[in-house]
Amino acid sequence: MSTSIKSVRDLSLAGKSVFLRLDFNVPIEGGKVTDDSRIVEALPTIKYCLEKSARVVIGSHLGRPDGKKDQKFSMEPVAVHLSELLAVDVMLADDCVGEGIELLVKSQKNGTVLLLENLRFHEGEEKNDPDFVMKLGGLCEIYVNDAFGTAHRKHASTYGVAALAQTKAMGFLIEKELKFLEPLVKNPAKPFYAVLGGSKVTDKIKTVEALLRSVNGICIGGAMAHAFWAVTNTPIPDGAKKPKPEDIEAARGILREAKKREIPIHVPSDTNLGFDIGPKTVEDFSKFLSNAKTIFWNGPLGWFEKPEYAVGTFGVAKAISELSAVKIVGGGDTVSAIKQSGYAEKFDHLSTGGGAVLEFIENGSLPGIDILRQGYKRETTQAITRERI
Repeated sequence: MSTSIKSVRDLSLAGKSVFLRLDFNVPIEGGKVTDDSRIVEALPTIKYCLEKSARVVIGSHLGRPDGKKDQKFSMEPVAVHLSELLAVDVMLADDCVGEGIELLVKSQKNGTVLLLENLRFHEGEEKNDPDFVMKLGGLCEIYVNDAFGTAHRKHASTYGVAALAQTKAMGFLIEKELKFLEPLVKNPAKPFYAVLGGSKVTDKIKTVEALLRSVNGICIGGAMAHAFWAVTNTPIPDGAKKPKPEDIEAARGILREAKKREIPIHVPSDTNLGFDIGPKTVEDFSKFLSNAKTIFWNGPLGWFEKPEYAVGTFGVAKAISELSAVKIVGGGDTVSAIKQSGYAEKFDHLSTGGGAVLEFIENGSLPGIDILRQGYKRETTQAITRERI
């Protein structure tokens, strides 16, 4: 079986109706998009399809409406913002399936954009329901997935429709994600170090286990470091977040496995009230990472949203930015922290994938990507039903 995935650039798009599964799950306040990073990342693929005279139909979810129509999760603010970014009219459909939507798609002119209403207004989206898959898949002639951030979900729009599509491909965003993440998983340049932060060890236990098979060392900060302190009986400052028993046990297991593999685990040696790593830790981490050829960073090292607790994260960001290593950042909060630090342009890749990045590292691929591979066995609707999640 061939493992190659076609790019949207490999397809003949002129006059064709193209379903673009994009990740427009963006923050909205007061009816306006407050962070358009994910929309901006999708623009190259949308513009390419328009330049090739395709009839573009965009599908995305927004929030968690739990299978019911809820106006506060409407794609309307996204349609307005996307129209401004593209400088073209973006028509918003009042639903994503049904006879009316089919008529809208059929009446579309070449080089136009139709944004479907929130896919999660239907229970069939998250359940990967065969009937919903058939209705959604019947809208277009070509399927293109460029929503890396949802490629770990076996939902109708990310998996079911792709399973049945005769012609399918990835967009430029997924292509870029794979360009950096596949080498990270398969053959990273050594020394390869990971920088991990965030709150809970248990949230990242599978990721750490996967990384321990290939890294040469790990630096751990953020509140998750407190679990490692607990294992070594290091005092945790009053008022700082206390680790749960399961986090402590997870940390103990990681330390045990790392020792067996002779992989150094660096935890903070000083702290700012437990909400940020201290200056000595910044120095220690920076020195340890200085000979890196590859660095993967997931999770801020402190409460960076507050300036007084952003010093550690920004300090390590500065040190890493000055290295000649391949520097990859994964996770929404981490990307935000790197951007706020002012050093984002010196990093090779800032992934918008969030949890999908961690699952890619854990498993080496994602369902929504595997289903795009040429030669991948097309599934019947019965098979799709069995794989509902």
